[in-house]
Amino acid sequence: MFTARERKKQRQRRGGGLQRPGNALQAEAIGSRRRRMEASAGLVTGSHERNELVLIRGHGEVLLPIHPVHFSIVLWVAFLFLRRLTPPPWLQNPPPVAARSGRVCEICGEQVGPAAAEEEGDLFVACNECAFPVCRPCYEYERREGNQVCPHCKTRYRRLKGPPPPPPATATSLRRRGRQALSRKVPMASSKVNPYRMAIVLRLVALGFFLRHRMLNPAPDATGLWLTSVVCEVWFAVSWILDQFPKWFPVDRETYLDRLSLRCDLRYLWRREGEPSRLAAVDVFVSTVDPLKEPPLVTANTVLSVLAVDYPADRISCFVSDDGAAMLTFESLAETAEFARRWVPFCKRFAVEPRAPEMYFSQKVDFLKDKVHPAFVKERRAMKREYEEFKVRVNALVAKAMRAPPEGRTMKDGTPWPGNNAGDHPGMIQLPRLVYVSREKRPGFDHHKKAGAMNALIRVSGVLTNAPFVLNLDCDHYVNNSKAIREAMCFFMDPPAGRKVCFVQFPQRFDGIDRHDRYANRNTVFFDINMKGLDGIQGPAYVGTGCVFRRRALYGHPPPERPRRPRMVTCDCLPGFGRRKKKPDGGVAGGGGEMNIERRFGLSPAFLTSTLMDEGGVPPCSAPAALLREAIHVLSCAYEDKTEWGSEVGWIYGSITEDILTGFKMHCRGWRSVYCNPRRAAFKGSAPVNLSDRLVQVLRWALGSVEILFGRHNPLWYGRRLKALQRVAYVNTAVYPFTSLPLLAYCALPAVCLLSGKFIMPPIGAVESLVFIGLFASIVATGVLELRWSGVSVEEWWRNEQFWVIGGVSAHLAAVAQGLLKVVAGVETRFTVTSKAAGTEDGGGGGGEGGELYAFKWTALLIPPASLLVANLIGVVAGVAEALASGYQSWGPLFGKLFFAFWVVVHLYPFLKGLMGREKKIPTIVVIWSVLLASIFSLLWVRIDPFVIRATGPDVRQCGINC
Repeated sequence: MFTARERKKQRQRRGGGLQRPGNALQAEAIGSRRRRMEASAGLVTGSHERNELVLIRGHGEVLLPIHPVHFSIVLWVAFLFLRRLTPPPWLQNPPPVAARSGRVCEICGEQVGPAAAEEEGDLFVACNECAFPVCRPCYEYERREGNQVCPHCKTRYRRLKGPPPPPPATATSLRRRGRQALSRKVPMASSKVNPYRMAIVLRLVALGFFLRHRMLNPAPDATGLWLTSVVCEVWFAVSWILDQFPKWFPVDRETYLDRLSLRCDLRYLWRREGEPSRLAAVDVFVSTVDPLKEPPLVTANTVLSVLAVDYPADRISCFVSDDGAAMLTFESLAETAEFARRWVPFCKRFAVEPRAPEMYFSQKVDFLKDKVHPAFVKERRAMKREYEEFKVRVNALVAKAMRAPPEGRTMKDGTPWPGNNAGDHPGMIQLPRLVYVSREKRPGFDHHKKAGAMNALIRVSGVLTNAPFVLNLDCDHYVNNSKAIREAMCFFMDPPAGRKVCFVQFPQRFDGIDRHDRYANRNTVFFDINMKGLDGIQGPAYVGTGCVFRRRALYGHPPPERPRRPRMVTCDCLPGFGRRKKKPDGGVAGGGGEMNIERRFGLSPAFLTSTLMDEGGVPPCSAPAALLREAIHVLSCAYEDKTEWGSEVGWIYGSITEDILTGFKMHCRGWRSVYCNPRRAAFKGSAPVNLSDRLVQVLRWALGSVEILFGRHNPLWYGRRLKALQRVAYVNTAVYPFTSLPLLAYCALPAVCLLSGKFIMPPIGAVESLVFIGLFASIVATGVLELRWSGVSVEEWWRNEQFWVIGGVSAHLAAVAQGLLKVVAGVETRFTVTSKAAGTEDGGGGGGEGGELYAFKWTALLIPPASLLVANLIGVVAGVAEALASGYQSWGPLFGKLFFAFWVVVHLYPFLKGLMGREKKIPTIVVIWSVLLASIFSLLWVRIDPFVIRATGPDVRQCGINC
C-alpha cells in the first residue's frame, strides 16, 4: 500500500496529476471509443529515452510518433477504461499530432485564445516560467481539480485575474438546449406600439368630427361637387379602417438555428453512425411557362440555388413544372443538372452566399473576406470560368429555339419532342433528384392556369417523394439565404405550436430595381407593415412565392385539435347532458371510408396511399416502374374530374390570384400561418421595372381580388373559424380595387373646381379649422409612429402612397371593369405572364438606371392617369389666370383649390416621369392625347366664360329699368 504522499509524488512524475472531472461522457460514447480501439489493435512499440510511441498494425502499417504528454494520456485513458471511469472533457478529442505551435493547447488540442474574453491580441499564458501552451479551460480545470502545477516544468500555477471562461458544453447540456423552443414570437415594444394605437384612436375620433362637419355643411352653389366629395371621403374612411385595424397587434419572430441543429443534426447526441438526419424532407416546386418571357438562365439560377441550399441532400428534391412544354426548358435543365455537379460542392465547401451563380459572381464585394482557405481563390476562378461556359451553352440553346423548324423540334436521339404542340401533348417526367414535369394538355379541358400546374406538381411529388413539406418558388426567385428552409423548419418542427402551422411565408425581395424605387416595386409597406400586423392575428396571407407549406394542409385536412375533456355521462333526461354520439370512422373529413378518399383525391392507388402517410415518405415495397406509371397517371387532364381538386384540395380555383384564395381557405379551416423575416433575405427575385409592365402586374392582382369578392369564397361570410380581424384583412383584400371609383372622382374634382370657379366646401371659421388641423395632425402622427415600429423609411412610404394613386386610377379601375364584365356577361380574362429578366441593383441586366426602366410600352391603362394629369395642369393655369383677372380678393378661395390640384399632380409625378422617358422626350401618342384633352377643357372653359363679370342685384330684364 502507498501512502498519500507517495501517491501524490507518483502523480507528479506522471505529468500533472489530472483528476477525474465532475461531468461524465455518455456511456455509449465510451463504448464506441472502446470498440474503435479494439478494432485498431496491433503491436505497440516505442522508446522510453526518446519519449515516443509507435503503433504498428497487423500488416506493418506504422502510425505517426506520439508526444510524451500524449503517451501519458493514452496510458491513463487505458487505466480509466479498465477501471470504468470517465475521462475529463478535453480527452474526448485528443490533440492532433500535426498541430505543433504555440497557439494550440498541448492538452486538448484547441486554440489557446486571447488573454481575456473580450480582448484580441496577446495569447493566454498559463505558466510564466516555460510558457507551455495551455488554453484557459485546461488551466482552470488544473487549478480546480488537479495539483495546480504546470504539466511541463512543474511550477505552481499562479492565480490569474480575469473572468473565468464559460463552462464547457456537455452532452447533457446540449441535449437540454436541443429540447428548447426553436422559435419565439417577439411582440413589438410597448413604447412603440401603444402610442401608435393611441394615434389610431385619435385619428378615428378626428375623422368622425370631420365627416360630421362635411355632412352638415353643404356647399350651396356646388351641391353636386359637395355630394360627390362627401361620398368619396366616407369610402376613404371605411377603406382606411379596413386597412388599419389588422395592424393592431404587430409582432416579430426569432428562430434558433443552433437548437434545430442540436435537435436534428448532431450525430453523437441523437443519431447513430449511418442514421439519416432528423430534418424533415422538403419538395421544392419551381414553376415556369414561357421560356421567352422567363429566360432559361433565370430558371437555371433558381434551380442551382435550390440544389445548393444548406440542407441534407437526401432530404430535398426539386420539381420544375414546365407548363409550356418547351424543349428549350428541358434542354437547359439538362445542362443545369450537369453544371450542378460542380457548383453545389463548391458552395457547400466554401459556404458562399448567395448560391445563385449569376448573383454571386456579379456582386461587388470582397470575395476574399473571411475566406482563409488557400484553394478558394483558385477554385473560384475556375468555377467562374465554368459558369461562363455554361451561360454560352444555354444561350446557344435559346438561339437554336428561336429558329423552330416547321416539322417540329426533335431531341438528340432523333425522337420528336412530345411538346411540339403546347396545347395538346402528353405528360412528361424526367428524373432523378431534379425532376422535370410537364402535365398533359388536351383541347377542350380547362387547365386552370398556374393553380392547375401546381396541383399536378403536388400529385407527382406525392407519388415519387411525398415529402411532408413543400416550398413554392417562381422561376425568377432564387434562394438568397441558404438556411431559409431551416428557418421554416424552426416553426414546423417546434411542438406543440408548430402542429397548427399550415405555411411559413417569407417576404419578397427584389433585384434590378432602380435606386429610388419609382413605382414601389419592393412593396416594403406591405411586407414590413401589413404582414407583421397579420402575423399577430392568425397569420400572413399567402402571396404566391417564397412559401413553405405543410402538405397535409394542402390536402384539405383540418389542423389537429387539442384533446378535450369528456363530458359527464348521465341519463338522457336533461338536455345538453349525456353521451355524445359517435362520429362515423373513416374518410378524410369524416364518414365515407375508402369511397370518400377516392372521391376527394382521385383514383390513383399510389397517391391515395401517400395521402395517408402523415410523416411523408414512399412505401418501401413500391417499384420504381410502377411509381412512374402512377406519376404519369396523376398528370392526365381528366384526373381531377369528379374530385375535390381545386375546390377543397390543393391550390384553389376560381380566381386568377390563386395564392390569396388558397391561403384564405386554409385559414378558414382553422390553420395558422407564420411570417418569417430573417436578417438576410431568404429569397430574391425580379420585378417589372417599367411603368407598363408594373401596371399590368397590378391589374392581375386587383382582378383576382374582384373575382374573390364575386365568387363563393367571399370573405364577408365564408369561413366560420376565421378570426374577426383576420376576416377584416381579407375583406380589405377583396374590396380594395373598388377604391378606384371614388379615387378617380376625387382626383378629377380639383380640375372641375378650378375650371368652374366653385369649390366642394363653404368657407370655414376658426372652430371648423381646428377639425381640419386635428385630422391632419392625426394622419401625420399615425404615419410617423407606423414607420417607427416597422423600420420603413419615409421615402419608401411616400413611393407607396404615390403608386397607390397611380395604380388606383388605372389598373384597379380596369380590374373593376373586367370583373363586372365577367360576372354580368361572362367575359373571361386572359392571363398574361409578366416578363422576367436577370438584373442587379447597379443597373445591369435591364434593371436599375438601365434602358428597361425608361422603356415606354403603350397600354390603355395609361389613359386615365394621363387624363387626370393634363386636366389638373390645365385647371391650375385656368385658375391662376382667372385670379389675375379678378383681382386680389379672388386669391383667398383659390389657394384651397390649388392645394387640392397640387396634391393630385405630386402623387402622379412618377407617372409623368415614366411618360417622359430617359431623354425627356414625350411619346407621340401622349402628345396627341394631351392636345385633345387640352382642347376639350379649353372649350369647356370658354363655355363657362369665367372672365365675364357676374352682376349681382335685381334682374333688369324683369324690372324694366334701363340701366
